[in-house]
Amino acid sequence: MIIREKTSFNSFGSFVKVVVDIEREIISANCELHVDCAEELMKDGSLYPNLWGANVYPRDKKIDFISLMNIRPADKNRSMDIEIPTIRKKVEDIIKKLVF
Repeated sequence: MIIREKTSFNSFGSFVKVVVDIEREIISANCELHVDCAEELMKDGSLYPNLWGANVYPRDKKIDFISLMNIRPADKNRSMDIEIPTIRKKVEDIIKKLVF
């Protein structure tokens, strides 16, 4: 499910996998795997370097920035966590704008 405008995740349960396109400022959510969400966005025109994975806990309004797809040595992100402050902030801001 691609999210382009404010949407509630409350009906999705307590945990939702998301992938955020930091250039287009859209989200793919509620896929089984982060890579499934990424594929959905790429079919819609997103470019992989702009896609970053996270997990949303709607009831707690919490975000964790953990996903295998975030491991990108070429971009200096060597962890499943988004370690690049500017990218982490963009992901957080987009999720807050569209979900919380």
